[in-house]
Amino acid sequence: MHWFQDFIAAISVVLNGIPQGILAMSLGFAVFPTTFSFVFASAVNGTFGSVAPLSFQAESLALTGGLGKDMRERVSIVFFGSVIMAFIGFSGMLTKIVDFMGAPIMAGMMAGVGIMLSRIAINMAKDDKQVGIISILVAGLTYILTQDLIWTIALSVILSSCYARFVQNYEQTLPAHITARKFTFYKPKMSFNILRGALSLACLNIGANISYGLITGSMTGIKPNPVDLNLLTSTQALADMGTSLLGGAPVEAIISVTASAPEPVIAGIMMMLMMAIILFTGWLPKIGKYVPSTSIAGFLLVLGAVVIFPADAATALGGTQIIIPAITLVVTAIIDPFAGLLIAGILKFLLPVVGFGA
Repeated sequence: MHWFQDFIAAISVVLNGIPQGILAMSLGFAVFPTTFSFVFASAVNGTFGSVAPLSFQAESLALTGGLGKDMRERVSIVFFGSVIMAFIGFSGMLTKIVDFMGAPIMAGMMAGVGIMLSRIAINMAKDDKQVGIISILVAGLTYILTQDLIWTIALSVILSSCYARFVQNYEQTLPAHITARKFTFYKPKMSFNILRGALSLACLNIGANISYGLITGSMTGIKPNPVDLNLLTSTQALADMGTSLLGGAPVEAIISVTASAPEPVIAGIMMMLMMAIILFTGWLPKIGKYVPSTSIAGFLLVLGAVVIFPADAATALGGTQIIIPAITLVVTAIIDPFAGLLIAGILKFLLPVVGFGA
């Protein structure tokens, strides 16, 4: 019966990924090219026995959508961000960066991302107040009762989307480039805003790959080593690098319950291949026609304000040296993750020089 347990674990993560895939479509990312990111990651995980799968990640999508002013900027941010992450992954610098910054500073950055997600969720809810309020109320109540993100995202998205469809008669026509079963090449460009976005996305992925990779790996009962995390980083970077130039959405590290399945590698591969089929066959756009982007506001708010922020803020501010982690948190929340880590690095160097305890 191991295969059935693997299958159920894979299905649960797919259900979590579909609404975030809809968020990716709402930002203009194409469905068809993203298929190959899931196929590529499946092949890598099968070859090297990695238990950490990739999927749509709300944090990276929200950050990219917020910093990129149009589709070409968003594609460029993902491409150059993946180039940075490829260098970090193949050089083995991921754990070295975290060791230099320290866990409290990295946690401060992730806590700031939690606030960013919460702010984005509130702004999304303002676009359609009725759907947004329903999504937030259902998500909050579901999480309080179940403490389960899968039920939280499923019920909040389904119920708010049903209200939009049957009460507001909601139905959207997705742009052709999102649903087209062909490749459209986007030539990346460079600007200050794109560089800032790429560095911010890379900083976010550094934190996410460490925290999410370790959490997912720990579900197997075997502590992940730096090689596993560098493989995860390299896989994510290569997957994004190719498909971004074709307008595909970024896929990143996630906390995946497939790691708790009897065969965690197989369960993770099953999940990614299921997502690939959903994208390749065009099922996601068919679902997305009736799901407003506002429906994910509740999940983003719970994820940012309830799941990410408290735990990471406690880590950041729970030690004796809290000034730099606190500043990292605030700067990340107000500006972006790169600014947060940049300020942290500068302060980490300067404060001891001037004799000020950090």
